[in-house]
Amino acid sequence: MQRVKALIKVRHSFQTLRFLSHQRCFSAQPNYAPYNDFQDQVLVEGRAKSRAAILNRPFALNSLTTSMASRLKKLYESWEENPDIGFVIMKGNGRAFCSGVDAVALYHLLNEGKVEDCKRFFETLYKFVYLQGTYLKPHVAILDGITMGCGGGISLPGMFHLVTDKSVFAHPEAQLGFHPDSGASFYLSRLPGYLGECLALTGEKLNGVEMIACGLATHYCLNARLSWVEECLGNMMNDDPTVIESSLAQYGDLVYPDRSSILHRIETIDKCFCHDTIEEIIDSLENEAAGAYDDWCRTVLRKMKEASPLSLKVTLRSIREGRFQSLDQCLAREYRMSLAAISKQVSNDFSEGVRARLVDKDFAPKWDPPRVEEVSKDMVEYYFTPLGELEPELLLPTALREPYI
Repeated sequence: MQRVKALIKVRHSFQTLRFLSHQRCFSAQPNYAPYNDFQDQVLVEGRAKSRAAILNRPFALNSLTTSMASRLKKLYESWEENPDIGFVIMKGNGRAFCSGVDAVALYHLLNEGKVEDCKRFFETLYKFVYLQGTYLKPHVAILDGITMGCGGGISLPGMFHLVTDKSVFAHPEAQLGFHPDSGASFYLSRLPGYLGECLALTGEKLNGVEMIACGLATHYCLNARLSWVEECLGNMMNDDPTVIESSLAQYGDLVYPDRSSILHRIETIDKCFCHDTIEEIIDSLENEAAGAYDDWCRTVLRKMKEASPLSLKVTLRSIREGRFQSLDQCLAREYRMSLAAISKQVSNDFSEGVRARLVDKDFAPKWDPPRVEEVSKDMVEYYFTPLGELEPELLLPTALREPYI
């Protein structure tokens, strides 16, 4: 407890200092095997009036690396400036759109002491998310397949989000000892009721129909028709958003969530996840499960109890703050949180979660602290404390690219 308080005081003391100059030193580009050529990880298709960025790490479910985020940012900046390009498309190669960050690569970097490389990854990723969220040209993200973690962040801030019957969306970060980032606290907090809190804390999955129903997606079509949609977009000579919208809609289907959908439990979700603390949310779920003999409540409880107790509390506060913040404010805060998570100053839960679930796969993480009741306010506060001048905040071009609420 005293160590955490001391760390927070040190951060504040840095803000009172003045330095003549300060430069962050980053190590060389990390080696993400087996693809060393970053251009192979993001392919480009040229169309008559558009360009398509294709995430191309199918063996890793298109999990995002620093080089991929950097290439995406450079491509999108150049396409925005090119008057011959009217709109942009993003899709994934294989059975995933993007399964999130390459957490295993970050895990190994941290074990090798390459913390600066990890910081560079988050900085590059969040700057691309902001670019996506303020992009001046229409954007179509084709979320066919697995879309998890930052897969949502690099696509949902754009104009159009097309999902299919193969789409699977989730934010399982709390189960990995991390927190939903890449703008997740912005778009999850704006879902109906307390659905965002539920998804963030439990890692519950949504299918394409459910993404349409709750507002995460703008269009839906069957996977079997996707080639027709892509052919239509490729042949388009008009970049008018209304024309793009109608072109996507003509291949759409009228769909409704089935009876087992989480969206039919919205009243229960609002009742249980509206509380101010994780302890109260768990108590409410336990009461609901006992009173209604509800298997879903028991499943959700199990998922929450498998998650990092510290991550649960940090995530809940993040979603609640995100509800009243703009995209740039959410990203700046998430950057502080991510740096706190990889610093291991308060807890080693991120590395431990990745080890247990993705590396050793023993699914027995040793969380620190191990129980929700042992997570102090000071521990949570550390994740939200301004970084200070020795550790610069995330700088986004808000003066040039106006954020939206």
